[in-house]
Amino acid sequence: MGAVRTNTRRRAVPWLVLGLWIAVLALASPFASKLGDVQRDRAVDYLPASADSTQVAKIQDRLPGGEATQMVVVYHRDSGLTAADKTTAAAQIERIAGTHQLTGEPRGVPSRDGTTLMYPVASTEPGTDEKARDELVGDVRDIAESGEGLSVVVGGEGPLATDASEVYNALDGPLLYTTAAVVALLLILIYRSPFLWLVPLAVAGMADYLSMGVAYGLNQWFGTSVSGQSSGIMTILVFGAGTDYALLLVSRYREELRRVERPYDAMAAALRGCGPAVLASSGTVAAGLLCLLAADLNSSRGMGPLGTVGVLCALLAMLTLLPAILVLLGRRVFWPLVPRYGSTPKARRSLFAAMGSSAGRRPLTVLAGGAVLLGALALGALNMPGNLKQEDSFTTKPDAVAAMETLAAAYPERGTQPITVITPTDRADSTLAAVRDTGGVDSAERGRSGEGWTEISVLAASAPQSAGETATIEALRDGLDGSYVGGPSAEQIDLEDTNARDRLIVVPLVLVSVLLILVALLRSLVAPLILVGAVVAVWGAALGIGGLVFGPLFGFEGIDPGLGLLSFVFLVALGVDYGIFLMHRMREESLNGTEPVAAALTALRTTGGVIASAGLVLAATFAVLTSMPLVPLVELGFVIAVGVLLDTFLVRTYLVTSASVALRRKLWWPGPLSREPERPVPPKEPERVAASAH
Repeated sequence: MGAVRTNTRRRAVPWLVLGLWIAVLALASPFASKLGDVQRDRAVDYLPASADSTQVAKIQDRLPGGEATQMVVVYHRDSGLTAADKTTAAAQIERIAGTHQLTGEPRGVPSRDGTTLMYPVASTEPGTDEKARDELVGDVRDIAESGEGLSVVVGGEGPLATDASEVYNALDGPLLYTTAAVVALLLILIYRSPFLWLVPLAVAGMADYLSMGVAYGLNQWFGTSVSGQSSGIMTILVFGAGTDYALLLVSRYREELRRVERPYDAMAAALRGCGPAVLASSGTVAAGLLCLLAADLNSSRGMGPLGTVGVLCALLAMLTLLPAILVLLGRRVFWPLVPRYGSTPKARRSLFAAMGSSAGRRPLTVLAGGAVLLGALALGALNMPGNLKQEDSFTTKPDAVAAMETLAAAYPERGTQPITVITPTDRADSTLAAVRDTGGVDSAERGRSGEGWTEISVLAASAPQSAGETATIEALRDGLDGSYVGGPSAEQIDLEDTNARDRLIVVPLVLVSVLLILVALLRSLVAPLILVGAVVAVWGAALGIGGLVFGPLFGFEGIDPGLGLLSFVFLVALGVDYGIFLMHRMREESLNGTEPVAAALTALRTTGGVIASAGLVLAATFAVLTSMPLVPLVELGFVIAVGVLLDTFLVRTYLVTSASVALRRKLWWPGPLSREPERPVPPKEPERVAASAH
């Protein structure tokens, strides 16, 4: 009777887990569907929390009408504007002014060569409502129509934000579908089963849906910022990391099904075997991502909690829902390669066994060669282009960028993008005079007042985001006490400065947190240092490859200021995953009494395939970002994908294995595995006693 009750309970557990997940997803559904409503992609949502430009954006929100939408309507004819063109321009601007409440009367500014006429236009109608801003920009673009030979484009800060918002809003669907399709294709190739691939893919989809609900809750309860970039990365992490955990679990489950008769018992053994490695792996990624909370950059700080939510939801799903479904489906889910109880897999000379043998024969040579290769690749980072400008952030050219390019060509001698100075109203006159006296300032006009602050719009004598304009912004900040200097160009300066500061704080935090987790898991100091050193070398090499291709091959004009920090966090946290899988199995073999060299080679032979599969899946999911129309996402996806591939097929298989073989027991210093086992002392033979003579 006891055995019957035990079997009944075992059959009930998977159904209970499945029922709990259905209930959880039903509760999360109303919140998950609202995540898009709280996604914000305004400049202030990406800016440094403490920077001047952020304070300007916040104060502008409180001024009458809220944040002003700055636009520039640009009229251009290659052969020179005609009188009819100027009449058309004046009529269109008059219609825009009559349709919308503008902050001032637009005045046309002709270029010296007579080919271009620009009208700066600003309106506070939308305030901070992004949808209203986009509608305003769309309406202005509808009114400002091009004619025969006359080009009319609308640029400026507002239209650029609208174009960026359209790109981010369009990411969710294609990013999810493309990621799911890539993962499905790879799982079909890996499992060679018409059914098995569906299970981890469906579970990952449920984890992604749950993560959306949790992310919305964080936004509502704690004010966590949600941007198009952070929500997209969250989806990538759910599918990439979640599928990695599924691959490890399913691989171990398949092994146990050959040794254990009942699927429930086989799954329990698989969870006991690989569960600690999966938990440590996800903990490492979560700890690394949470270090981004120390960043001052809003976009980086918001990505930390969302990325952590994605990883933890993936972990929860893969350690509860996936095992339950696999147990319910039984062995037949593996058809046609069903692991029969008592069977043994065909012995094959695997690629990873061959790689391990070569690393085992000449470990120091392999280590030296790998170090030289990674170092040479890292030198490519010296070829990185400069920092990315706003107009170069798109892989295709939207109207706002076309307008900026036309302005840069037609007005090379002056600024065309306003610099905003926010000053206390009681000193507005003196500040305006000081601004006009500042070197590099072409013109300055008083704008709105309210809430004790006055807005001053400044045009520099130099082109936007040039060295001259940067010097002007810095001179304004140095010379105006109690005032804030913002605007698009000032925002770019703050982004670059804050990213440099964040690297100095976040990078050490990531390294320390990852090391502590590895030390706790592996009971060693040497092994964690090797793993962390290896992923740092991979990061440098991946950035170097990016430097070799971004400009010459992809044609990118610059590098996103946040690329170094974000790629470091993701590559260190995710790259250590595979080291954990390998080292955990190596330690397991050593605890069972296997000699150090044999333990290293056995660990590589048994985990090499699943690590390679996991690396391919993770690299492919991040490579999906390279198909997106934003240069920062393309650069981030490329560097992480290349780094994961380097880590999977070079560092884990060759370099870490070679280091383990070369160090032998020293790898586990100062833990108990670093000491030679005591040899059993043979029992002494009993002394012979001579028989007494009687």
